[in-house]
Amino acid sequence: MPNRRTLLHTMAALAGGATPLMAAAQEGPPLRVNGRVDWERLARHYELAGDMVNLENAYYGIMARPVMDEYRRNIEYLNRHNSIHLRRDFDRQGEEAIRALLAQHAGVQSAEIAITRNATESLQNLIANYRLLKAGDSVIYGNLDYGSMQYAMDALAQRHGASVATVTIPEPATSQRVIDTYEQALRRYPRTRLLLLTHVSHRTGLVIPVKEIVRMARQRNVDVIVDIAQSWGQLDFKIPDLEADFVGANLHKWVGAPLGTGFLHIRQARLQDIGVHMGNRAHPVVDIRARVSSGTVDAAAFMTIPAALRFHGQISLAERSARLRGLRDAWVHQVRDVPNVEILTPEEKGSYGAVTSFRLRGRTTFEANVELARRLAEEYGIFTVARDGPVGGSCIRVTPSYFTTSAQLDKLVAAIRSVARA
Repeated sequence: MPNRRTLLHTMAALAGGATPLMAAAQEGPPLRVNGRVDWERLARHYELAGDMVNLENAYYGIMARPVMDEYRRNIEYLNRHNSIHLRRDFDRQGEEAIRALLAQHAGVQSAEIAITRNATESLQNLIANYRLLKAGDSVIYGNLDYGSMQYAMDALAQRHGASVATVTIPEPATSQRVIDTYEQALRRYPRTRLLLLTHVSHRTGLVIPVKEIVRMARQRNVDVIVDIAQSWGQLDFKIPDLEADFVGANLHKWVGAPLGTGFLHIRQARLQDIGVHMGNRAHPVVDIRARVSSGTVDAAAFMTIPAALRFHGQISLAERSARLRGLRDAWVHQVRDVPNVEILTPEEKGSYGAVTSFRLRGRTTFEANVELARRLAEEYGIFTVARDGPVGGSCIRVTPSYFTTSAQLDKLVAAIRSVARA
């Protein structure tokens, strides 16, 4: 069990600018052999039930064993020391240390980071409290954006007397076709003030060329809020690479932190353009944390964020991203030419990661894809999920993770070939 002195020492080291990732790489489990990542060894750090092949890992990413162990220790410590620890230690030093570590990972200042419970909370707060929208303006979102964010944009527009315009991502998609689609929308709606972009679509896995669209929007005085719920920890980037001022992220997907952890980012020069959330006076108006008011949170989960970042950081983002793309290619390249199978995510470099969706020709309703997901689970032992929203109809989302094996992907390939013949 950690003691108070150990916890305070760790928090102070993180807040003071230590290099926890380097220390973790030395102290943590050996994940490299002769300088190369041993993916089988990494996979053994995940405890799986094994009763079904889970290819629905875009929902959330399970914790690796070292992170899970730390979470258990934090729950037990918190349960013993309760409010004494939370009020005396965590509130004073713990949160600041975690923000500093998150900022280090994100490539931004800690003053530009606020911890939240998930990307939905982050993005809803950014959208709902956006201050520059006026009557007669427009907001834009796309058909592949997350539903809760679409609803928040609708509510924002209604509240301010603005109009809502939507973008339909074409099929087949390419980076240039996506850029052209957003450019046409911005030309069609010259009074657009706010645009929502989703870096990696939870519906199809399409990677949106965020930086190019943000630059295009900025030339027209359009602000952009970016949803990186699926891309953070999966793709190789830092927040400044997107050139966006407002960003919402999850930590419980590809970083593998406990459920109920995320953060929002506001570039410091733009802080005043996102209003204080629900009149929050717990922090000054010049503090980004005034833009969040979550109430009592799962503090043990927040306390585990550093452990998740340390474990995740032992393998570079470039290596993780390449591994996930390779797993995706392993099944996609075996079924993309199968009759009746449509792959929704393009082969273009930079346009996909781990997440890819497929549909069977002629089976485009959501109900048909729910039934197909049921068949894959019950008849073939493979867990996937149906998604709606793409212009060509609903689909099945497939998402491998670091522990997915070639044999499991071959099992998926055989199942797709079988159901495509039916």
